[in-house]
Amino acid sequence: MSDAYSISELTTYIREMFEVNDNLQDVWVQGEVSNMRRASSGHWYFTLKDGGSQLKCVMWRTNTARQSVLPDDGDAIMAHGYVGVYDSQGVYQLYADSIRAVGAGDLYLEFERLKAKLQGEGLFDPDRKRPIPTFPQKIGIVTSPEAAAFQDMQNVLRRRFPLTEIILSPTLVQGAEAPPRIVAAIERLNDYAHVDVILVCRGGGSIEDLWAFNDERVARAIAASRVPIITGIGHETDFTISDFVSDLRAPTPSAAAELATPDSAELRLSVRDLSDTLNGLLDDKLASMKANLMASRRTLGHVAPANSIRNFRQRVDDYNTRLVSIQTATVARWRERLSARTAALNAADPRSILKRGYAIIYNSEDMTRISEATGTKAGTGITIQFHDGDLKARVEDKDSHERYKRTLF
Repeated sequence: MSDAYSISELTTYIREMFEVNDNLQDVWVQGEVSNMRRASSGHWYFTLKDGGSQLKCVMWRTNTARQSVLPDDGDAIMAHGYVGVYDSQGVYQLYADSIRAVGAGDLYLEFERLKAKLQGEGLFDPDRKRPIPTFPQKIGIVTSPEAAAFQDMQNVLRRRFPLTEIILSPTLVQGAEAPPRIVAAIERLNDYAHVDVILVCRGGGSIEDLWAFNDERVARAIAASRVPIITGIGHETDFTISDFVSDLRAPTPSAAAELATPDSAELRLSVRDLSDTLNGLLDDKLASMKANLMASRRTLGHVAPANSIRNFRQRVDDYNTRLVSIQTATVARWRERLSARTAALNAADPRSILKRGYAIIYNSEDMTRISEATGTKAGTGITIQFHDGDLKARVEDKDSHERYKRTLF
């Protein structure tokens, strides 16, 4: 019991056995499709069965997008891939990478051969693909003028971008004579039409109907085109060599017309939005400039000569007022001082004293003032000054004089 495998170990062992078997890593399986399920993820899940057995199959989204065959229940197909084990369920299944319808084997082999050849030459490289012009003035179309796809494309182009000019380069799009006609139609548009982009298109059909666009001559003409080319061949699930070589692949002819042109309705909305944005920016700019102008005016108002002159005038008036007030106060103070000094002088004026009954006595000879009675000799001539005039007198001795013992005459 110690040598028993766990389920996971046994499943891993079986898977590794499949992986080391080269015959199971590159295998074609033929059978009838049943239980076909296309998941929302883009992966395909289906079963291949024959008279006595069945095989679960899965094809990842990276491979389903490249298939030109869209299998359905009951279809007889051949699927290519490798056989592996789905560990969580312990079942083996085919991990398919390519599908072709039974009966078209030679075409598929030729398709894969040419695809590998041109891919090896670098004709599928993304770096060589040219940008599609945003606003084409002339659009060239390579298709059959009788095809319904051409009418659909015209309707789309006129609806989306009626300003563009449509130039048809007519050609067969099916049969053995179609490839050289398609090549010639592409070359005509390159040499004479001066178009901005070329649409190489046809409607849906079987792989045989679309085979002209798997022709090497057509593929090389698309690669050599001076003008960018958009292909819209068949339905969404149809892939041709021309799609791989073109600058842009569209799932249908109508989709090619949409990819080649802008939508005029969306352009009008964009222009309207841009106009609103521009008007908003202009309004904001004008408001900002107006605010700056007002600020500049305020600044200039502070430093303007006229404003300074007005300020200086007012300051001169203020100074004059203050000066007059100072002068008035100064004059008043000086008047007060003058009045006080005048009063003091008047009070000290001998004349004022004399009016109160006093007199001044001078020696009549030398007009020296006599302020004391002693020292004055009798007979001395004196002048007595009163407030209203002078009197002349002479000193005489008199014993009866009470104070000075002399009498003044």
